[in-house]
Amino acid sequence: MGNNNSQGTLPDIRQTLVLNAPIQKVWGAVATSDGIAAWFMPNDFRAELGYEFHLEAGPFGKSPCKVTVLDPPNRLSFEWGKDWSLTFELVDLEGKTEFTLVHSGWDADKVTEFGQPHEEVRDRMSGGWIGLVANLSKYVEA
Repeated sequence: MGNNNSQGTLPDIRQTLVLNAPIQKVWGAVATSDGIAAWFMPNDFRAELGYEFHLEAGPFGKSPCKVTVLDPPNRLSFEWGKDWSLTFELVDLEGKTEFTLVHSGWDADKVTEFGQPHEEVRDRMSGGWIGLVANLSKYVEA
């Protein structure tokens, strides 16, 4: 494993918000192919542990992913591309849902498949997630 405090590790991107929708509805939006497509990206996701799928990242082509944690309706994690993982955490607040997105696997010493430094991409994606999570809230609250 080496030294966990390696200089290169960058903090996870984390976004939490309370959605005015019941947990089952939010789970449907983050753990089904149609749901994920509605606010994030086209995909061929299936809610099966170990399932390998692709996110259609537009100009970046298809990103390979793999489901690593599946705990309905509270937690879904999947590997995304070669370095990243995404986790969706849901907490039932009696008719509302606290939703947390965690995008981890950032390393200042690494570059993406497209040769971009993680640090640069992280800054851009950190902003991008704000819009995506806003899309999610519009979708489940509609």
